[in-house]
Amino acid sequence: MDTYTYRPNPRCGCGRCRMAGMMGPAVLVTLGTLFLIGEFSSFEFHRSWPVLLLVIGIVKLLQYTAPIDGHQQPQLYTAIPVAPPPPAGTATPAGNVPPQQGSSEGVHNV
Repeated sequence: MDTYTYRPNPRCGCGRCRMAGMMGPAVLVTLGTLFLIGEFSSFEFHRSWPVLLLVIGIVKLLQYTAPIDGHQQPQLYTAIPVAPPPPAGTATPAGNVPPQQGSSEGVHNV
């Protein structure tokens, strides 16, 4: 069986990736509703906060059961390959040799 590791991708349009962005809005709407209910009724927030846990659980359940048909894995960024330094003892072109410290090479008197 082919193993498949799911990684969320914000640019993907599959159901699971779309549901990954729903936790924040769901928590904010639930908190706002609970505070509003607490303000206009005798049902206070310290007695209603378990509703928030239920909403988080429902959103997580929806995330894990959402289909991944058409899912696009995110691109992995790799390091740019760098050429290894030349082996010791090889000659370098004359134009690429830096001036020695203390020498007057490269100094022009005007």
